[in-house]
Formats: sequence, structure tokens, C-alpha cells
Amino acid sequence: MKINRDIYTAHIKDKEKVLDMRKVIDKIEIVINNHVTEATDFFDPYERYLAKSILNRFMEIDYLEAGGGSSAERKIMVIFPSYLDASIVPEYLTYLRIKGHIEGLTHKDYLGAILGLGIKRSKVGDILVHETHTDIILKEEISEFILLNLEKIGNRKVSIEEVTCSQLEEPEITYKEIKKTLSSYRLDVYISAAYNLTRQDSLDLIKSGYVKVNWEPIDKSSKELTEGDIISVRGYGRSILHSVEGVSKKGRIIAYIKLIL
Repeated sequence: MKINRDIYTAHIKDKEKVLDMRKVIDKIEIVINNHVTEATDFFDPYERYLAKSILNRFMEIDYLEAGGGSSAERKIMVIFPSYLDASIVPEYLTYLRIKGHIEGLTHKDYLGAILGLGIKRSKVGDILVHETHTDIILKEEISEFILLNLEKIGNRKVSIEEVTCSQLEEPEITYKEIKKTLSSYRLDVYISAAYNLTRQDSLDLIKSGYVKVNWEPIDKSSKELTEGDIISVRGYGRSILHSVEGVSKKGRIIAYIKLIL
């Protein structure tokens, strides 16, 4: 079976995402033709949404998501023939625990150390940072390389051991809640308020491709947000339009925003 890539990716506007989804189609083709199981690299929720829009069109296959738990942000898609029982499908993941003098190290520090070894970001899942240890979810294919070569995070020596999925611990996410008044639900208005930026700075960030809403890259400043949306701005972090209290006497929207620390 030969699948027409153009037909199955025609609904995707982002060229970079089209390339990622063509790789998913490559996997689908292999599964159908060779009756084997295949796994993608890690996808964020938006990328998984795109992948599902393709995967769900093929009756010959089934798939599952794996990332270390139901709440994982980054997950792989494991694709297998529809006649297989999902319980016997390989996991394709390894879970590593890092220990040592790691106080104060951040997600960025761990990711930077791994990428510094030449590992692609797509091979790395969630990084769960705790006070005494950090758990990292990886594609199984790179785990041995990491075990042999990741000796330091920054200038700190660390030890690494393999753990099971059941040993993973979800870190507590901390927020700072702020109250802002908005003239509208427009994305540029929100970014200016949430991150204390000028309207022009917000527009520039959006046009530069530095902004995502619910993990989807957005380049239109006029996009309207709704309660619960997660906004990510490169260099400024993530925030959530948590709730709206109503409208002020001056007609402005009273919004509660959670800045993810």
C-alpha cells in the first residue's frame, strides 16, 4: 500500500508540522504493509491532535499514546495493526532518574545537558523536576547512550539509574495568580497584560512565531482567547487565562491569569 502524503496532510497549514505528519504517514505505511508495530517520536498535545486527524482515517491500524502517565504533556504515538491486542504492544520508552547535588537546577538545565550530547528534542519526553531527584522520559533507543554519557548537569556531577513507570512522581506545579483588566480577548491584548509588555512588543512576538495557544503556533494577533487557554511565549514562559469575573464599570474584562512558575 502506498499512501498519498499530500491528500492526508492537505488540512495542515503549518509547513513544519506537515513534515512531522508525513513521518507519521511513513509509520502507518510500514505498519500496514509489514504487519509490525511502530512508534513516533514525542509530540506535544497539538501535534498529537494533528496525528490523530490522520491516524483515525485508517481502519487497518490502531494506536495508543505513551508518555509516562495520563497527565504527561509530551507523548509518543505507538501504531500497530488493528488486530493486535494493545496490551501486548511494546512501550518504546525508558524512565531515568537523576540524583546528586541538584538543588536549584531547572527543567532548562536538564534539557540543555541532554541536547548538548547531540540528542534531538523529539527523543525526549517530560522532565519531572523534584528537590531530591529528577525523572526523565526518553525514547528507549537513546537510553543507553544517555546512561553512558550524561555525567553532569551544568557543572554538577550526577548519577543516573533506570526506574519503572510506576515509580515516576508528578511534580507540583506552582502558579502566581494575577488580576488584570483586558479591553478584549485578543491574543495581543492578553500577552501585553499578562507579561507587562507594550502592545507593539506583543505584536512582534506573535509575528515572529514565538507564541503558542494550547501548543498550537499562532501568528495572528487577533485570535480570540477563551477561559482555560494555555498561552506560551518564548522567553516569557507559560500562563493560563484561568477565569473571567465579569466586566468592569468601564467595560473592561476582569480576568484572572495564572503565571506558571
